[in-house]
Amino acid sequence: MNVLARALCILLILIGAVQGCGLWAAEGGASKGKRLFEEHCMVCHGQGGKGDGYRLFNPPPADLTSPAVQEKLDAALLRTIHEGRRNTAMGRWKYVLSDEEAREVLAYIRSLSR
Repeated sequence: MNVLARALCILLILIGAVQGCGLWAAEGGASKGKRLFEEHCMVCHGQGGKGDGYRLFNPPPADLTSPAVQEKLDAALLRTIHEGRRNTAMGRWKYVLSDEEAREVLAYIRSLSR
């Protein structure tokens, strides 16, 4: 095996390990995240996260169970939680949720697809 192939294998193993740790941590945070979601997010995103809460926004709230959302990287979703989305009703939550709480909400959002 050449050096490039070995480096690629090591990189893939490390990525898998990091993602595995994130998933493990996410499992514990999902129950706390559910409470936070119900308190802060459910009014717009709906009880099941399908974007069927408050229906008068244009564009409507994201369906958090959709493949388009679930396929996004954790970092991208956390950035959306913290910074909001321009030209939508999704505001900045960085002043309301701590980094840990945002990760717990993310863990709950990830659990919605299961």
